[in-house]
Amino acid sequence: MYYDYIQISKINDFLFCPWSLYFHSVYETFAQNTYKASPQIAGTIAHESVDQEKFSTRKNILQGREIFSQKYGIIGKIDIYDKDKRELIERKRTVKEIYDGYIFQLYAQKLCLEEMGFKVKSMKLYSMTDNKTYTITLTKQQKTKFKKVLKDMRSFNLTSKKCSNHNKCKNCIYRELCKIDV
Repeated sequence: MYYDYIQISKINDFLFCPWSLYFHSVYETFAQNTYKASPQIAGTIAHESVDQEKFSTRKNILQGREIFSQKYGIIGKIDIYDKDKRELIERKRTVKEIYDGYIFQLYAQKLCLEEMGFKVKSMKLYSMTDNKTYTITLTKQQKTKFKKVLKDMRSFNLTSKKCSNHNKCKNCIYRELCKIDV
């Protein structure tokens, strides 16, 4: 039984960089422009209709619903779940590439919904700016990696190496705090 629930939305952040997730957590009580770059702010704005449950009035559509899995120790919110189609949809402002973090976020939501008694037949990413939909399926290796990521998140050590990918560091708003030369 878990008591240290991991927020599903933080999985992608952790995969981007554990340190950026740490600094984000430190600064999240501040004004958003302190800890979010313009793409993150645009993404927050894009999610407003789902978060405020204004995306659809159809009764078969769950939107912005809080979910959790006691088995995996994860908690979060879904964007859209169509009960009739058994379809889980994660909306992103723009999908340029399908990252493991996006896949794991959807998979985590699926696990939560299923533990809560909902069946999930398909998972999809929806890119709002270009109106594209991507069907997501996981390999056995990705499912294993997902479990490892949760374990790594729970055991992350603040004394570990700060930069594992200089290309990511170049685009990180916390690079000055890490004192990384990029």
